[in-house]
Amino acid sequence: MNRMTILTEAELRRLVPLDLVAVECIEGAFRALATQAVAMPPILRLDIPDHRGEVDVKTAYVPGIDGFAIKISPGFFDNPKFGLPSVNGMMVLLSARTGLIEALLLDNGYLTDVRTAAAGAVAARHLARSDAGIATIFGAGVQARLQLQALTLVRPIREARVWAREAAKAHAAASDMSDRLGMTVTAVADPRDAVAGADIIVTTTPSEMPLVMADWLEPGQHLTAMGSDAEHKNEIDPAALLRADRYVADRLSQTRRLGELHHAIAAGLVGPQAEFPELGEIIAGTAAGRARHEDITYCDLTGTGVQDTAIATLARDRARAAGAGTIFES
Repeated sequence: MNRMTILTEAELRRLVPLDLVAVECIEGAFRALATQAVAMPPILRLDIPDHRGEVDVKTAYVPGIDGFAIKISPGFFDNPKFGLPSVNGMMVLLSARTGLIEALLLDNGYLTDVRTAAAGAVAARHLARSDAGIATIFGAGVQARLQLQALTLVRPIREARVWAREAAKAHAAASDMSDRLGMTVTAVADPRDAVAGADIIVTTTPSEMPLVMADWLEPGQHLTAMGSDAEHKNEIDPAALLRADRYVADRLSQTRRLGELHHAIAAGLVGPQAEFPELGEIIAGTAAGRARHEDITYCDLTGTGVQDTAIATLARDRARAAGAGTIFES
């Protein structure tokens, strides 16, 4: 008889908040990707262009972790027009020893939101200046809010700016972030003004046209691109890769195919097999990150299955400890 734990979004929100434990969980996942024989196939993606929809399926096996997750993650970007969230989905955690299902995580994308925000914090922890105090967020959705919250866990952020295509959404997000984080968060109308003087810049949109231009970047800044997780998405001017002193990928083979690096390759700015460090290598100390205070650093995060396995395992372990969830026997 197999026993499977079913966890709802509400339960998972209580069990797995965005905190330093979640950040360290994802940091460990990146380290494993660089130091262990992780099995992580390419992302499977289904596009549904008639409804601005896409579905990603991600998975990874990490030696030493007793389970592996398979995540189904739909993103339908017209959904807000209908009063629905853009992102939802679920994760299935299976035993790495028997392949039996151990947990069904009906998170509606919540765990993806947490692990994505935690990845942004990991990038900032290892690449941004230690004194970074001003953050700029491109986007006004759930991930924009979580990225700023995650940054406050690892850097002394005292002020933030928000830019979004729709000014009303930018103002609403800025007000919400100000209230929740207890800091001054300002909506900025001009994207160049939003970048000027910022210490950390994070882009969180599904934009298909660059929002941040290379010549806007200033010495000492750190840029994390979160939104380019498909070939047609492009938030950053491809020339920014040459402007940066250090470009870092979450998974180089993946960013060559669908990240911001993909667009720099397509523009002929770098070769298709150009070598760059991965974030896990910097965490593990096998590659260098920021070398100088005035360096411009740039991290291209496209999302990896190893992050999903890590966060799903954390959720399973916490559910067991708390006796949470509904047990289904088959």
